[in-house]
Amino acid sequence: MTPSILIVGATGNTGRAVTQTLPTLLESSNTLRGCRIIALTRSSSSPVAQDLAKLPGVEVIEQNWVEITSDWLREHHVVRAFIASHNEPNQFAEESTFHVNALQAGIKYVVRISTTAANVRPDCPAYYPRQHWAIEALLNSSEFDNFHWTSLQPNVFSPLIMSPAAEFIKEYRKSGKQSTLRLMLSEDAPVGIIDPDEVGIIAAHLLSQEDTSVHNHAKYVLNGPEDINGRQIVDMVEQYIGAPVKDVRYKDVSFIDMLYEHQFAATKQSKNVIYSIMRAPETAWEGKCSVSTTSKEILDLAAPKRTPADTLKALLEE
Repeated sequence: MTPSILIVGATGNTGRAVTQTLPTLLESSNTLRGCRIIALTRSSSSPVAQDLAKLPGVEVIEQNWVEITSDWLREHHVVRAFIASHNEPNQFAEESTFHVNALQAGIKYVVRISTTAANVRPDCPAYYPRQHWAIEALLNSSEFDNFHWTSLQPNVFSPLIMSPAAEFIKEYRKSGKQSTLRLMLSEDAPVGIIDPDEVGIIAAHLLSQEDTSVHNHAKYVLNGPEDINGRQIVDMVEQYIGAPVKDVRYKDVSFIDMLYEHQFAATKQSKNVIYSIMRAPETAWEGKCSVSTTSKEILDLAAPKRTPADTLKALLEE
């Protein structure tokens, strides 16, 4: 059977762009041309999955990735893989199981999505970056010496940061009234927010490399092309509405309340653990997440180009 490249989370934030970008890159590869691309999804009938199925060399398969075994990987002749895991409290158990099975199945190279580099440490107050740190520590162990991997550490995704501004503008255009503009960023600390599609594009470039040893055991920091702070977002909003914004809340993480109630409360997850997410933006507020931290290798592979202004414009057109 033809060798396969597996895309876990193919219809998600970053996986979609991986799947869309990879076919063209493989066409110009000496060793990977003709590889099958397996786009994994929980629903092959979704509009995104149906669009991906039309791409050359892409096969959409319904499969919950957390149930993938080493036998499944061998049966599908997977030689390389991309994984964008969830960030729920059981992430380490499920993603580490995937990597152990990939090791046992003889997969040659895995590209994974981590999180904001400044948070990937064992003492991060927020729980989920510690899980990413633990996964990277596992992959960096001697047991995985012959297993090639790259961990991408993207900054916060730009739609998450810019969506409140877009909704504020839409509501003002509709009603002429202003609500409170709630922004996760601080007023003045620069942050290099990044479009998730561009993270996927970078992952596709890595997966299509002839020689993966160049990027083996690498942890790359990803930012967008330019910094932005909360005050600059307010300025952008005022330009769109033609009026001063009356009420702004910087460093706003009140959305965690809704996240807990709608996603985690019924599952009996620890409220203490989930609410630790509120601490995740602290490194951004401290100025530790600017464009200056971007890894040089990323700029050489596929330098991100989409600015915060591009993101806001796209959100307003939805």
